Amino acid sequence: MANPRVLVTRPAHQAPGQAELLASLGLEPVQLPLLEITPIAESDPAFPQLKSRIMDLDLYHSVIFISANAVAAGMDLIDQYWPQLPIGIQWLAIGRQTAVKLKEYGITAIQSPAGYDSEALLSLPQLQQVTEHRVLIMRGEGGRETLAEQLSQRGARVEYADLYRRSLPPYTSGQISSTIGDKPFAAVLLTSGEAVNNLTRLITENNLRELQRATLVVPSERVARIATELGYTRVIIASGPDNQAMAETVLSTIDMDDRT
Repeated sequence: MANPRVLVTRPAHQAPGQAELLASLGLEPVQLPLLEITPIAESDPAFPQLKSRIMDLDLYHSVIFISANAVAAGMDLIDQYWPQLPIGIQWLAIGRQTAVKLKEYGITAIQSPAGYDSEALLSLPQLQQVTEHRVLIMRGEGGRETLAEQLSQRGARVEYADLYRRSLPPYTSGQISSTIGDKPFAAVLLTSGEAVNNLTRLITENNLRELQRATLVVPSERVARIATELGYTRVIIASGPDNQAMAETVLSTIDMDDRT
């Protein structure tokens, strides 16, 4: 029997790690990144404001990193302008992977044990009494507004450092068909609502109806809700967005299918 195929959709710099784990578990990973991460360049009109936020880093009570991508892009800039990290900042991270990435830069960040999203972070006691606190959110351009809205309602002064842009890679129909092939997928791994939207766009533009019926493995109820609203009928929520949690969910799904 052929190994079950799994579609890996993480950005190109993150997909190989997930694919390697899946292959070690006897699965056949197929990489099709659905998000392209492009850092804001110095020549970009948005860069002066971003630089200003980084230069003012010591003025913030709290700095929140939204993702591991935000850590990579943000710490690259911080290292340029801050040979030594300013003291007295409360560093926070959404999700374990983000916190682990910050640890690589010598930063021990607070994360929520309650989950991997903005709502979980907002439940932390450290973010309840924030009146007049200045908060900097390190993120990709155009992300969710929930975190800033809730902190502002609690009295915080919230600003963004938009570090990168996300987009759907410019695939040709030939690239799509050669990657997808004609074999079914046991699962499609999607780690964000934006990835779900981009998958739907590819399905529509390339008539990939078999993917509409595939089992989607997603990291949260919010992403599952987005997928369901877009017409996907087989959506399974993993215990987290990290590679191990997603892989374990795929294995349990395949085992379940084998027993039916």
